[in-house]
Formats: sequence, structure tokens, C-alpha cells
Amino acid sequence: MSGPLVVVNFKTYQTAHGASAEELAVTMAGIESGAKLVAAVSAFDLESVVTAAPDLEVWCQHLDPVGFGSNTGWLHPSTAIERGASGTLINHAEHKVDLEHVAMLIEQLPDGFSICACAEDMEEAGALAALGPTFVAVEPPELIGGNISVTEADPIVVSETADAVKSVSENVSVLCGAGVKTGKDVSEAIRLGVSGVLLASGVTKSENPIEALRDLVSEI
Repeated sequence: MSGPLVVVNFKTYQTAHGASAEELAVTMAGIESGAKLVAAVSAFDLESVVTAAPDLEVWCQHLDPVGFGSNTGWLHPSTAIERGASGTLINHAEHKVDLEHVAMLIEQLPDGFSICACAEDMEEAGALAALGPTFVAVEPPELIGGNISVTEADPIVVSETADAVKSVSENVSVLCGAGVKTGKDVSEAIRLGVSGVLLASGVTKSENPIEALRDLVSEI
């Protein structure tokens, strides 16, 4: 990873779906920074976002470990890759799955495809790290969508999760999220030992997304 990672989860916010998702992706692609910006988008918006912002790394918000066949409603990894995805979130607090689901997905995806497994605490982060994803992102669920960053509300969970994951695997990078909205939040996260952040509303619900993005990377 060339610099700190800033992953913006578009979720299903009205301001980050359809044409708005494309506009936000183009805005992200235009931000000059030492950080690496990534958009995590709805499966519906994946191809259009990749087309609108071809220089931006784009992830899915979720994938399922299924093959071709009778799997109505599931998200097939090969289709996502064909449509331009270069990574995925899995086990987000808003879309929990079991460890077997994560393990099977990691086994199915090709080398070089980024897998960010989300954890609600240090214990879950350690269990996920043992499966070998690219990233583990710790996000205390009670802080998600709030106005207080995890780096302020619970800095110990950030630093101890970073240490716990590294004790399991040196090959797994750690992100943190929940309430992250400012450049100070990002720089503090890096100081606490993680490689980047995962956030949503700080950008997707901002009245001025370009200024919000510039602020996020301002101290990197």
C-alpha cells in the first residue's frame, strides 16, 4: 500500500447512489493526496461508478461465496470482478456474516483482490485476521454514523486491535472506522497504529463532499 487508505462506504445513502454515486466517485478521483482513496459502492452502481471514475479504486460493499447456478439474490464474485471491482467489504456491522462465509469468500477470490473484513471489537478482529484477508477494519457498532470518532471515543480499541491483528498475521493491514470525519481523526488513527480508515457519513452526508474529502486527507 503506497499511502494511508481512506475507504468511503457509499452505503445506500440517497446522496451516494445512482448518478450521485458517479458524481461522488469523480470527486474522489480528483482529490490530490498521499492517501489512497477507495469507493465502496452498491452492486447496482458498481459498473457505472467504475466507468465514470476509471482511475479510482472501487470495491463492492459485500460479496457471497457462491458459484454459477441457482443462487437467487446472492452477489457473485466473478460478476463483480467482471464489472470492475478490485475489492470488497465483508461482515460490515450492517451486513453480518459468519466466519465460514468470510473464509469461503477469501478462498474463492483471486490474489490481488482486496478483502476488507469488518470487526466490531478486538476479539472478532483477531479471528478474522487468522483467515488472511487483506485488511481488517475495526468499527465499534455503537459509534457508526455518530459524531464522535472512534479515535476519540475509544482509542484503546484502535491501538490494541492493531497490535492484536499483527500478532496473528503481519500480512493483514488494519483500518478503523466509526465516526471518522476529519483530517485530525485520520491522522490520529494513523498515530494509533492503523493503515487507514473506513468511513461513510462524513463524506456521503456532507453538504460539500469535496471539502470534506480535502479535510480528511489534509494531515496525511
